Amino acid sequence: MAEQIPLYPVRSAVVAAVAANRKRAAYYSAAGSGPGGERPSRYQLEDEFSHLDEMPLMMSEEGFENDESDYHTLPRARVTYRRRGIEWLVCGGWKFLCTSCCDWLINACRRKKELKARTVWLGCPEKCEEKYPRNSIKNQKYNIFTFIPGVLYEQFKFFLNLYFLVVSCSQFVPALKIGYLYTYWAPLNQRIPSDMVFLRTSEKTGSCFIRTDQLDGETDWKLKVAVTCTQRLPALGDLFSINAYVYAQKPQLDIHGFEGTFTREDSDPPIHESLSIENTLWASTVVASGTVIGVVIYTGKETRSVMNTSNPKNKVGLLDLELNQLTKALFLALVALSIVMVTLQGFVGPWYRNLFRFLLLFSYIIPISLRVNLDMGKAAYGWMIMRDEHIPGTVVRTSTIPEELGRLVYLLTDKTGTLTQNEMIFKRLHLGTVSYGTDTMDEIQNHIINSYSQISQASGNSSSSTPSRKSQSSAPKVRKSVSSRIHEAVKAIALCHNVTPVYESRAGMTGETEYAEVDQDFSDENRTYQASSPDEVALVQWTESVGLTLVNRDLTSMQLKTPGGQILTYSILQIFPFTSESKRMGIIVRDESTAEITFYMKGADIAMSSIVQYNDWLEEECGNMAREGLRTLVVAKKSLTEEQYQDFENRYSQAKLSIHDRTLKVAAVVESVEREMELLCLTGVEDQLQADVRPALEMLRNAGIKIWMLTGDKLETATCIAKSSHLVSRTQDIHIFRPVTNRGEAHLELNAFRRKHDCALVITGDSLEVCLKYYEHELVELACQCPAVVCCRCSPTQKAHIVKLLQQHTGKRTCAIGDGGNDVSMIQAADCGIGIEGKEGKQASLAADFSITQFKHIGRLLMVHGRNSYKRSAALGQFVMHRGLIISTMQAVFSSVFYFASVPLYQGFLMVGYATIYTMFPVFSLVLDQDVKPEMALLYPELYKDLTKGRSLSFKTFLIWVLISIYQGGILMYGALVLFESEFVHVVAISFTALILTELLMVALTIRTWHWLMVVAEFLSLGCYVASLAFLNEYFGIGRVSFGAFLDVAFITTVTFLWKVSAITVVSCLPLYILKYLKRKLSPPSYSKLTS
Repeated sequence: MAEQIPLYPVRSAVVAAVAANRKRAAYYSAAGSGPGGERPSRYQLEDEFSHLDEMPLMMSEEGFENDESDYHTLPRARVTYRRRGIEWLVCGGWKFLCTSCCDWLINACRRKKELKARTVWLGCPEKCEEKYPRNSIKNQKYNIFTFIPGVLYEQFKFFLNLYFLVVSCSQFVPALKIGYLYTYWAPLNQRIPSDMVFLRTSEKTGSCFIRTDQLDGETDWKLKVAVTCTQRLPALGDLFSINAYVYAQKPQLDIHGFEGTFTREDSDPPIHESLSIENTLWASTVVASGTVIGVVIYTGKETRSVMNTSNPKNKVGLLDLELNQLTKALFLALVALSIVMVTLQGFVGPWYRNLFRFLLLFSYIIPISLRVNLDMGKAAYGWMIMRDEHIPGTVVRTSTIPEELGRLVYLLTDKTGTLTQNEMIFKRLHLGTVSYGTDTMDEIQNHIINSYSQISQASGNSSSSTPSRKSQSSAPKVRKSVSSRIHEAVKAIALCHNVTPVYESRAGMTGETEYAEVDQDFSDENRTYQASSPDEVALVQWTESVGLTLVNRDLTSMQLKTPGGQILTYSILQIFPFTSESKRMGIIVRDESTAEITFYMKGADIAMSSIVQYNDWLEEECGNMAREGLRTLVVAKKSLTEEQYQDFENRYSQAKLSIHDRTLKVAAVVESVEREMELLCLTGVEDQLQADVRPALEMLRNAGIKIWMLTGDKLETATCIAKSSHLVSRTQDIHIFRPVTNRGEAHLELNAFRRKHDCALVITGDSLEVCLKYYEHELVELACQCPAVVCCRCSPTQKAHIVKLLQQHTGKRTCAIGDGGNDVSMIQAADCGIGIEGKEGKQASLAADFSITQFKHIGRLLMVHGRNSYKRSAALGQFVMHRGLIISTMQAVFSSVFYFASVPLYQGFLMVGYATIYTMFPVFSLVLDQDVKPEMALLYPELYKDLTKGRSLSFKTFLIWVLISIYQGGILMYGALVLFESEFVHVVAISFTALILTELLMVALTIRTWHWLMVVAEFLSLGCYVASLAFLNEYFGIGRVSFGAFLDVAFITTVTFLWKVSAITVVSCLPLYILKYLKRKLSPPSYSKLTS
């Protein structure tokens, strides 16, 4: 099929514009090149790509056979699959219209204020020209005005509850009367209250660490840097005496980016500093070291955390929705039956009153006990889940959707802390000709010791703290030996990072930083490493293990300790942090002993392969490590002269002060020195997976559940974890969706993706946003065909958006699982949310429907408890409806015999007893039933696929129960009338006894696995009924008690009564037992083959 799919070309002028606009999109220009060397504006590009509206993305092989008129179809208006006209209005269009009208009224009454960039003056609030939101965040679902209407709506939007309300209210009308009438809150600790620009810290280094686990899900500390101008002020009070302001871009969703400037006007010359993400402190993050002072730039609903949080929804299980549809069908049957009865009456007298009385007489067709039994069943399922010793610590936080665990099709999971432990281990070092693993690290250590001892001897002064410039410059001449190559590689890894060593204070000592500075104790037991990425820490810890230790670092310098105890000092000239676009990070350092300037860089192989000098081994070795599930980094270096560096610094400073297109200008300057770098080594780091993640994912995949990984981590990291966890099998291809920024690029990339078959998709959040803007339906349809999908660099709102897209486009049930505050939106948006209690706190677990302690527990939660909950509720719901249908059938037969009189067959007490003490315990014992043992359900997860088809509760099974109820109700009533014609006054006792016995036998027929409590429930109910016959015989007469018709106790003890009641019961039940036996023999269910 792939060969038959044409890729629609884009006009050469458009592709030329793309190529001129972005260097990284050069591969799109294969269609040709056009004139124009200047970069077109964003608006010009949009105009040139507007013709793509006429280029449909065909989604099937048949679609490509259409004629040229297809080119006039608008992809953004691809809604031909929606129904229109009267059918659309009846089938749900009215809901859409009502929702649209309500949304329009809300938006008209509360128009959103346009988000704008702002200038914030330090200590001068009177200069603020606009008013901004209060710094208050409201996450409550209701207020004093909406609580009662909201709760009433949530209850009575179900037809079942509304119906019972109307029926109950009708009993206040005498003419129609036929019967008798838990929150919590906690302090915020050191959480930052609003989005701020970092001005000053108590740390003398001018930087601090913050924890962002509740914002982006990452547990590692992030290094934040104070504005240099304000950090250098002599005293804290000077902040209010200077004339300075901060310019900040308009509020946006991106938590990984920020552009702004800091300007001080009262200095000569004025000071201008560029501000980036490292100068910001977002709300909901926690200060981990020292104290900080900042200027607030965004408050309330404009903060990043609030903009990335979605409102929770009321979750309703699919089984409840299906039962709601069945109750509507039962109501139509109720109305039809009542009309038939009134019609057969001949519409005599007040027929409308008789009609309503018939409606009430037959109201047991929709039993009120249905809702009661189901809710009690849900509570029982939750209790069983929490008592399961195989999944200790599991908490059920909802009582409405346990059956959803058995109907899931899509599982959307976080990565960090969910699939992984977020603990990195250095596994491999490759130098091109030689590779070192965990079992040969001691060789590297020996090389490092020998290398630095030779340098010390060559310097002629082994006691000095650093080698001389002469010895350093002469060292490379010995090179190309394995020892020197190892030495250069380890030094590069020890210098190229953003890791900071932190020293713990000794007992009895106070102060935050004085210990490390005064005592200078670089002992290993007092040192820990902090960085924004755990693999950075793993690399530095590895260099320490082989002899080169990072002992100190501040904003301007870092110090390394050699195996011989010497201290090597390096000045930090520039740092280029990792970004999702560049996929690499770099640092320029100056060796204080030799004044040599070196540019070190490390990054993903796809980004570094074009930067380093030609080699013939990098691509192959990267592939080998990736297949092992290792996260690879390519390390390179380049020596710079003083003149080269000064020229670069001037251009780099100018680019950082730009307000418009700052990112592009800075990237262009950095790229000017990223040429012909010397390739040093390739590293491989393994992220430790959670226990038994691989078998758990394999089980879910075999169960037919499609797994999507949504993470805020980097693309390379996410891809490695997808491979190592076997989310993507080793034999499957991976399609990495290239970065796209406009419709043209998205169109071409989607066409390229469509040519792939049976491959996993890896896509970034930015590219996903662009594709959803123009080709939402096409992208979702293509992604749903993939065996696995990985979305990286996703914001919390994007995670929730993806969940909603799957719900809207597939109609399947979704489950989201995560462990951090950034997963809350996704968890609340999914049909079933699961939270993991881990290193990132309990925010996710508290917001989830189910809370577990390890990812591996999800297998038993779904395969065993999900299966049991769904199967049991389906059987329980249909049996309760059968219980109401059978007695309504008997009422219809009774009314027909008595000239269609609207007189109740049984007294109110008998009706209450029938739904409670006489049958409730056996019927409710169905919540203990199971068709498959837990061991079998876990051993054969393929059984789960049948659950997602909804065959246990459908219109087919419902119709079968209706036919059973009509048959049994007719047999019971007609049998009582025929066999007891001479004892007609006892027809109530006769028919009711046969009814109770029939129900008890039907419960036994429905049960698949007996439990001792089921046997107790059967005999307990039977005993209660026999006692009622003896002591409450006044309720078993015909009509009302005042008529004087009572039950003769001697009558029910006769042999005639017993054998005739038994005969009626056997005729009503025996055929069903025979049919069940034949069905099991001729068409056994899939699970029966495993249990036999």
